[in-house]
Amino acid sequence: MVKIGVLISGGGTNLQAVIDGCENKSINGEVKVVISNKEGAFGLERAKNHNIKAVCEKEEDKIIKILKENEVDLVVLAGYLKIISPKLVNEYRNKIINIHPSLIPAFCGKGYYGEKVHQGVIDYGAKVTGATVHFVDEGADTGPIIIQKTVEVKQDDDAKKLAARVLDVEHEILTKSISMFCENKLTVQGRRVYIND
Repeated sequence: MVKIGVLISGGGTNLQAVIDGCENKSINGEVKVVISNKEGAFGLERAKNHNIKAVCEKEEDKIIKILKENEVDLVVLAGYLKIISPKLVNEYRNKIINIHPSLIPAFCGKGYYGEKVHQGVIDYGAKVTGATVHFVDEGADTGPIIIQKTVEVKQDDDAKKLAARVLDVEHEILTKSISMFCENKLTVQGRRVYIND
């Protein structure tokens, strides 16, 4: 069974989707530890509610140590609002998955996080947006893409309404991507991720 470590900064709704997926066996894995870079993040409470180790830690060397101590095979960034260092990327090359609330390469990278992404989509007048799950490399939202799914932008959308619909898609494709990783169905070649049946 794949041991999963989840890094969060906030409420942890994507974390909850991952925990639920592990518990209902749609993901052949187990969340071993949840680490937040922000004290009081509700995601830590979610972890404790499921008897999962919950740690607040900002220093990356210590985060790597915690991941190693818990024998983590896969690191999931679920609303982790901090760019991770090349050191962590190298420790877990092609074993770090991130979820981003847009169709990368649009509305991503520096400054695009949370509702700023959805406001950017609306301000630009885009007709579709969505969510992207990708492996993490040294850049911001630049790693090989695993799955993307579109969401229509409606005429009466504001950032909050759009965010809520995109979040449903985030939960779906994040758990699907993790499930495929746990089943050894993902192969990375250069920028491309191949899904093996």
